[in-house]
Amino acid sequence: MKWNLLPMDELVRRLEPPRGKVKMVLDTDTYNEVDDQFALAYSLLSPEKLEVLAVYAAPYFNDRSSGPEDGMEKSYAEIVRLLEKMGRPGDGFVFKGSRSYLPNGETPVESEAARDLVKKALAMPDGELLYVVAIGAITNVASAILMEPEIVKKISVVWLGGHPLSASTAREFNLMQDVPAARVLLDCGVPFTLVPCMGVASHLLATVPDMKEAIGGKNALCDALVELFGEYSSDHFGWAKEIWDVSTIAYLVNPDWIPTVLEHSPLITDDFHWAKDAHRHFIRVATFAHRTPVFRDLYRKLAQA
Repeated sequence: MKWNLLPMDELVRRLEPPRGKVKMVLDTDTYNEVDDQFALAYSLLSPEKLEVLAVYAAPYFNDRSSGPEDGMEKSYAEIVRLLEKMGRPGDGFVFKGSRSYLPNGETPVESEAARDLVKKALAMPDGELLYVVAIGAITNVASAILMEPEIVKKISVVWLGGHPLSASTAREFNLMQDVPAARVLLDCGVPFTLVPCMGVASHLLATVPDMKEAIGGKNALCDALVELFGEYSSDHFGWAKEIWDVSTIAYLVNPDWIPTVLEHSPLITDDFHWAKDAHRHFIRVATFAHRTPVFRDLYRKLAQA
């Protein structure tokens, strides 16, 4: 597909880390992992920096679903359930996403989420970007871009996906769920910040004792998250688990916590490696995640919810 890329100087300007308050939507496969629930709560509990306009349920397929559609439906229900615990209505705020992955790099998958993203992006005032935070398969976002390529000029995407560009493989769950969608994102020229998993977001480890000490007993939301987190292991002795989805929210709350650099947008080879091409447009890539300030901010906000 032929993309109408932004001029390089304009793209680089739009790739600058956000320093003020931003409007955002969150695209999440919430039932797939516990970190999505933390990221959703974190975004809603950061009104000083984030105005969350909508939440989209993303598809996923693993042992927690019978297929992409089932994963999306379960994620939709989980989003609504979490919002209820926070006393927030879901009507007109939560939208169902794609029921399948992209069949190729040119054909979108219609969904309420993709249509709403197009609508909200096109409604953004000139000079203001809608931040699209994605923490699952990138199907909904790629579909919206394919449905209306003009939104590339209206949005900035922050996606947890893949591994560092220097890694021996790009094979990671979010990316592997829908490779054609990932290629759309990397090729279309949208202002895009990639937060890799291993070696970057994987620094955001939590433990049950740490979590109980910080937020246990603070409120119903905290207790539900602590219980859900603990269920991921039957033996908590010396055990820690990544809460890596919160990295994307932390980047918008304070970009200094998730440092980034400009890189040429990579290609994904057919054997799932990154390929570099210095003639391609720029994206921004996270290089590290500072755990302490991120978790201090997250736990403080959860405890005060």
